Amino acid sequence: MDPSGIITWILSQFPGWGALVLLVIDAVVRVVALGTIPYRRKPAAALGWLILIFMIPFVGIIVFLILGSPKLPLRRREKQHEINERVKAATGNRSIIGESDHLPLPLSTAAQLNYELGALPMVHGNSFDLISDSVDCIAQMTEEVRRATRVVHFEFYIVTLDETTRPLFEALVDAHRRGVEVRILIDHIGSLGYPGYRELVRLLDSSGLTWRRSLPIRPWRGEYQRIDLRNHRKILVVDGQVAFTGSQNIIHPTYNKRSNLRRGYVWKDLMVRCTGPVVDELDAVFASDWYSETDDALLGEFAEDLDIPEEQSGILAQVVPSGPGFDQENNLQLFTHLIYNANREVVISSPYFVPDTALLTALKTESLSGVDVRLYVGATNDHWVVGKAQESYYDELVEAGVTIYQYHSPTVLHAKFILVDDEVTVIGSSNMDERSFSMNHEVSLFIVDEEFTQRMYALEREDFRASSVPLDAEQWRQRSWMRKYIENVCRLGSSLL
Repeated sequence: MDPSGIITWILSQFPGWGALVLLVIDAVVRVVALGTIPYRRKPAAALGWLILIFMIPFVGIIVFLILGSPKLPLRRREKQHEINERVKAATGNRSIIGESDHLPLPLSTAAQLNYELGALPMVHGNSFDLISDSVDCIAQMTEEVRRATRVVHFEFYIVTLDETTRPLFEALVDAHRRGVEVRILIDHIGSLGYPGYRELVRLLDSSGLTWRRSLPIRPWRGEYQRIDLRNHRKILVVDGQVAFTGSQNIIHPTYNKRSNLRRGYVWKDLMVRCTGPVVDELDAVFASDWYSETDDALLGEFAEDLDIPEEQSGILAQVVPSGPGFDQENNLQLFTHLIYNANREVVISSPYFVPDTALLTALKTESLSGVDVRLYVGATNDHWVVGKAQESYYDELVEAGVTIYQYHSPTVLHAKFILVDDEVTVIGSSNMDERSFSMNHEVSLFIVDEEFTQRMYALEREDFRASSVPLDAEQWRQRSWMRKYIENVCRLGSSLL
């Protein structure tokens, strides 16, 4: 039955005056939605909501009222603004600390952009180690926690207790018992439902260490906000000296689900071990999230001590936080800025590639301008609707000259990074989709260093390209009309995914 038939049937169930009232309400909902929903929304997102409301008005408007705002509650946003101002004051209101005359203009303006949006400056004196093995990364984290003497800050999206992660949590509990200040943030909905999560909750509760659910959905405890606004960040900071960040969750690479084991799915991630001033910046991101959840303003003490040295050695880098606590889409604005300023090549790895108009236009424009644009996606996608929406973009990307590589199945590609020309790397938790741009708390590292970026290109060649198959454009165009139909339907709602 079509939507108009449904409305006719509903109206037939009411007496004449009741039907008239419902008809008037239906018309008012449509007219009001038409003039209010587009306000400060991207046209694609506004159109998605309008289509939903016009097809099923009463259900659509209820869903919109629950999920329509891409921002956190006002109090949380005020906390983020307060922290941003404290950090800017603590770092002398400088977008780049130390010598920057050698930076090309597009990169110095990128640093300024990030600073205006996210409040954290670009800093010298850093070093980074790439970790592409998830089990090894958790083992390295465990060893750092075992050596901790003062404080450990832990913040991840999906966290469970299993054979791989148990040593890490035993180390965290042991650190707490020997007097280390251990604080743990775990995204509530992100972790809920994974095998081992409930056992982990019991362990943390019984250990006595301090932990919180990030963005909890527990209305019976007075804890509620939009269910689809999530904390997707991955951060571990130990003693303010070493940090880990990137794409990896704290769970076995199979994600412990029977369906994954049956299909042979294994997640492919990429993490970075960091030392230098960016460790303080990652700690500031943790502190801002901790403040949002607990009203404990760690940054009140932390920001006063945030004295980043004027070093000229080491790698130049900047932490870029983003998400619904900010006024702008910080990560998207950085990505498009860097892509538009590329001269030779752009490489992107993203498990969920559902670009908005700005990002899609940037990639097509650069490719048509002669820039070598390479996109790595998974041949296997663990989110069916997102995967089909993603595939709907392949035709126009290939037509613009973009080379699409599909990482071999059954590995689930989960690494997220961007490489631009010879010296720019962005690596972190952010996907290339509306969810990561608008609805998820994300954190990215913007790294300007030729040697590190060449390490990333080597990883691309020796791992990602060697394990991928280029999309055959002619064969792709011959897929069935039904598959194209499904892709287009999924794409229609891609701005709301």
